[in-house]
Amino acid sequence: MNRIILRSPRIVDFWTGIILLSLGISLTISAGLVVSPFDALVGLSVHVGLTVGSWEILLALIMIFLNAGLIRQKPEFKGLLTALATGLCIDTWLWVIEHWLQVGHFVNFIYFIVGMLVSGWGTAMYLRRFARVPVDHLMVIIQILTKKSVMYSRTLIYIVFLILSF
Repeated sequence: MNRIILRSPRIVDFWTGIILLSLGISLTISAGLVVSPFDALVGLSVHVGLTVGSWEILLALIMIFLNAGLIRQKPEFKGLLTALATGLCIDTWLWVIEHWLQVGHFVNFIYFIVGMLVSGWGTAMYLRRFARVPVDHLMVIIQILTKKSVMYSRTLIYIVFLILSF
């Protein structure tokens, strides 16, 4: 029975999506252009400690309770599993990129472009099959509460991330 579960398209899509998403995030962070919202996690990592992936997990836990409070429902802990997988993969990819890949201005630009494309592809894959990360859930909640667009909600969240990074 475990073989069937591990081979199911849901699990394969989830892990493929998480691996691609975290690779994309790690490439945009490694590009050093400081234009990714995940650079806020780098700021927290540098100024406070812990790894970027650890901050992904910790902030996801905080957002799970924030989301539950905003919509007055029980916390959705499934999203923590996604954040845990993403955080672990981000830390792994950052280590691989730091130790094995080349760094330079042109290469950093390529990292950024490829990172954006790969993270979008990975997000699309894992969202089809499993729980969304708490920040995506928060985006939907803000959209519903403010009756504004998804872009407005996402921008508001990224501004808060930016403030947290300093």
